[in-house]
Amino acid sequence: MTPIDRVFIIGPMGAGKTTIGRRLARRLGLGFMDLDEALEARTGVDIPRIFDIEGEAGFRRREAMLLDELTRCPATVLATGGGAVLDPANRERLAARGVVVYLQTSVAAQLRRTRGSSRPLIQGEDPETRLTELMATRGPIYESLADVIVGTEDGNPERVAERLADRLQQPGPVHA
Repeated sequence: MTPIDRVFIIGPMGAGKTTIGRRLARRLGLGFMDLDEALEARTGVDIPRIFDIEGEAGFRRREAMLLDELTRCPATVLATGGGAVLDPANRERLAARGVVVYLQTSVAAQLRRTRGSSRPLIQGEDPETRLTELMATRGPIYESLADVIVGTEDGNPERVAERLADRLQQPGPVHA
């Protein structure tokens, strides 16, 4: 088994956190969890419905409580939601409890990958502007929190997971 016990994947929507996270977990011999999927399973409703009923603030409260729990699970790769890093307490938990991987991608790639989705934060007339605004706010947080930054522009999740697994299994500090 790899000496890496917990890997937390952060990044914007459409970066490939879940897709790459599943492949990375398999390569590292770890379990995989997706924070949004776990939240939906716990509440019995999808994320857009939580936003409709409780607003973003209610969703973020639920997200923070579950993130606190899931970041304690051993032998796990956890894909977080794109906005999970907005809460300073979440950032502290992620940094203290595992290796943080930032999957970096462009707004153009996000647009391609999220087209037709029901993601609440990009429902509107101009998803590109909204994604650009989100990246302006969140990008610096992702970068400052990350132990490793990996680009996902090539669009091949298997190749990205392989590169990332190789990097995480190298001896020495993980920090990029």
